[in-house]
This record gives sequence, structure tokens and C-alpha cells, in this order.
Amino acid sequence: VLDDTLITTKVKAALVADPVTKAHQISVDTFKGKVKLSGFVDSVEAVQRAVEVARGVEGTAEVDNALEIRR
Repeated sequence: VLDDTLITTKVKAALVADPVTKAHQISVDTFKGKVKLSGFVDSVEAVQRAVEVARGVEGTAEVDNALEIRR
């Protein structure tokens, strides 16, 4: 099991590197492998992509999506 801090760092780096999610303000918290995404994005696509990116990071057991779409 990867350390929660390492998972958080990897998810943040992956979100910044992704062209869909890079410009958004997404907070990442991890507890026992469960990644919580919160903050604001501009579209449903960005929400879906952020969850997809987080799920793809090694050590992520579950993703809790608390992202909100800014209108």
C-alpha cells in the first residue's frame, strides 16, 4: 500500500499534466487510499476527466468526487 501523501502528490501531478484538468483549482486529499477531489472546474468533462485521472494513479483505492462546476 502506497503512503497517502505519495498518492496525493501523484494525483496532483497527474491533474496538472492533463490538458483537460491542468488549469483548474482541484484540491486532493487522500486517506487510506481513498482520494477526495474538491474544488471548482468549468465543465462536466473536466469533472469526469479528473476522476478518471485520479483512478489511474497507482495506490488509489477509491475516488470521492466533490468537485463543483463553476457557472
